[in-house]
Amino acid sequence: MNVVSAPAIPTDCTLPDWLCACLLDQQKIASGEPIPEAVAGDRSNSELVCKAFDFAYRLHQGQNRASGEAYICHPVAVAGILRDLGGDSAMIAAGFLHDVVEDTVVTLEEIEAHFGEEVRLLVEGVTKLSKFNFHSKTERQAENFRRMFLAMAQDIRVIVVKLADRLHNMRTLEHLPAAKQQRIAQETLDIFAPLANRLGIGRLKWELEDLCFKYLAPDAYRQMQEYVTDKRTDRESRLKQVAETLRDRLIQLGIRCIEVSSRPKHLYGIYGKMQRQGKDFHEIYDVAAVRLIVSSHDECYRALAVVHDAFRPIPGRFKDYIGLPKPNRYQSLHTVVIGNYGRPIEVQIRTLDMHHIAEYGIAAHWKYKETGTSSNKKLTAEDEKFTWLRQLLEWQRELNDAQEFLDDVKDNLFDEEVYVFTPNGDVVSLSRRATPVDFAYRIHTEVGNHCAGAKVNGRIVTLDTQLQNGDIVEVITQKNSRPSLDWLNFVVTASARNRIRQWYKRSHRDENIARGRDMLEKELGKSGFESLLKSEPAQTAAARCNYASADDLLAGLGYGEVTLNLVVNRLREAVKAQQPIESEGNGSITAAVVAAAISPSTRSHPSSQEAPILGIEGLLHHIAGCCNPLPGEPIIGVVGLGSRGIAVHRQGCPNIKDIPGDRLIPVGWNLQDSNSGRPLTYPVQLKIEVIDRVGVMKDILSHLSDLKINVHSAQVKTYPGQIAEIDLGLDVRDHAQLEQTLHQLRKMTDVLKLRRICQVES
Repeated sequence: MNVVSAPAIPTDCTLPDWLCACLLDQQKIASGEPIPEAVAGDRSNSELVCKAFDFAYRLHQGQNRASGEAYICHPVAVAGILRDLGGDSAMIAAGFLHDVVEDTVVTLEEIEAHFGEEVRLLVEGVTKLSKFNFHSKTERQAENFRRMFLAMAQDIRVIVVKLADRLHNMRTLEHLPAAKQQRIAQETLDIFAPLANRLGIGRLKWELEDLCFKYLAPDAYRQMQEYVTDKRTDRESRLKQVAETLRDRLIQLGIRCIEVSSRPKHLYGIYGKMQRQGKDFHEIYDVAAVRLIVSSHDECYRALAVVHDAFRPIPGRFKDYIGLPKPNRYQSLHTVVIGNYGRPIEVQIRTLDMHHIAEYGIAAHWKYKETGTSSNKKLTAEDEKFTWLRQLLEWQRELNDAQEFLDDVKDNLFDEEVYVFTPNGDVVSLSRRATPVDFAYRIHTEVGNHCAGAKVNGRIVTLDTQLQNGDIVEVITQKNSRPSLDWLNFVVTASARNRIRQWYKRSHRDENIARGRDMLEKELGKSGFESLLKSEPAQTAAARCNYASADDLLAGLGYGEVTLNLVVNRLREAVKAQQPIESEGNGSITAAVVAAAISPSTRSHPSSQEAPILGIEGLLHHIAGCCNPLPGEPIIGVVGLGSRGIAVHRQGCPNIKDIPGDRLIPVGWNLQDSNSGRPLTYPVQLKIEVIDRVGVMKDILSHLSDLKINVHSAQVKTYPGQIAEIDLGLDVRDHAQLEQTLHQLRKMTDVLKLRRICQVES
């Protein structure tokens, strides 16, 4: 597709003023008209944004959202959010283009050819994130998180573009079915709002939380709206008087006050405080706050003295986030005072830079400090703002257990609320209810492993003592001290739990090896077992299971880090790859062990060239009818409890999420098998939501006929005044043909939604 240098302003959709101005400037540049120097100096950036819009506009033509509006409205809105956050031209271009790879025929290579490598990488990162399913089985969810945080580490702008995408989707969520509203809102509240908070982008966090609140608890949301609205007039009058009093006092003392304003707190924040404290709305006094923005750090503290002189402060309600910033770099002074009418009022004091960071977080230096190159947006080892992200990336390399990794993610995503000090005065932030053991492992793994006791504020305490803000913590270490499994009963950070378990695995290595050896010997039999463990296939199997040696593999098996079925299957694959050796007397693999390792079955084994599924050759198996996996898709075998043998499921099938690991067998498609008795086509079930009009079914069947796709079943459901639903059963050769079919159907104007469905077994 050719992208013109001076795109025209479309007449079939409404564009924001900033984009119209950008397009007009590009037209003037193309025609040689004189333009302001500021525009001319930013010519390349403006041209990139306009080209990206024109490219997306042309590709999304004919596509509509669930609301019925043109699809281009969504990427335009996302680009506008990124522009408001101070995103550079590459980010804004990625906002326009973030859906084109997934929803159109354009490839990433074409994106790079038109817009450069930087935009391509942003679009690629967001495209991958858009495919995440946070309600899938634990292992897949963990892998999705790993990929997401890796993308964030490579370029933090990826997640900011994704957050802008999610924000606009939440703003237009009312057009989706209620069940989908609930799912998306819960996912947003669990993952994306905490991410916005971790990045310090307060304005995104607050709006995301309120929108989630609206759909997850609509009655409570409406009640909070009524509470806030009913008292608004009185509250604004009180806050105005307080603000005027403080402004006059500051001016008298020569303190330059950039802004004095009041703001209501967001509804979800008020509701959360009511729930945590068990209070009614009228008992929550900091529903709104007065904000003072001054020129410098020094003036923040001088302004605090003015506030406490003008109004009586409430003891215990002062927080210094300037001296002790939050983990997301938020800084401000918070104090609560008794106002003119005897009602408590919260006052926040900060500088303009602090205010920008509170509102825009990581984006603040893009919007206000003109750092220049894109490298400033990338995560670096020196960037202290992302120590939590680096910790996650480090742990993902060490943790084999998916649930442990997910626990660590959730532990790190949410606010750390306890600030304690080392004896040297360094600040350490920990989760609520953290103990000296959590503190010790936060300092260093070896400090935790040799922890023998602790002092808090100079007094010896038990290791399960919960730390409080401002505590000075000293860890007492001894060379011969070792972690105790009892610590797992009270530590609260996932990193501490994981390090304790890692130490236990290493220290009980011999016991774990013996246990793993017994398990494997019972499965394969004693004959030739020792020869098998010393063979090259055993080393190959260990490497395929991510272990350095056969002993490491046995230790992992004994500890429960790897399943017995997986080890047996890896041994089977390694043995089959070796040339069979007939002699038994030279330490090689015996025929008995080969037979046991290859298969516990006595059936004849077809060669890999004859078997449609690799990994279960010669065993009774069938394709699972619930998910109908296709050649080219990742699959997994499930050992059945009945007489049907092994069921081959699509990975991620909801029917296998609760299957124990010892019943799962790694399998794969034999893509070289083309004529071995397997069916030429495989069944697939689709659900299509379409505009209810005469002839729509005929048009869909016509498209499928052109693609030479057989339809083996069809059912249409219509509802008065609503969209129609079509359930189609198709026969396709493989995953590639299915993707081609789905792509062609999505291009139809009447098709609103299209998805492949999986039957859930009772």
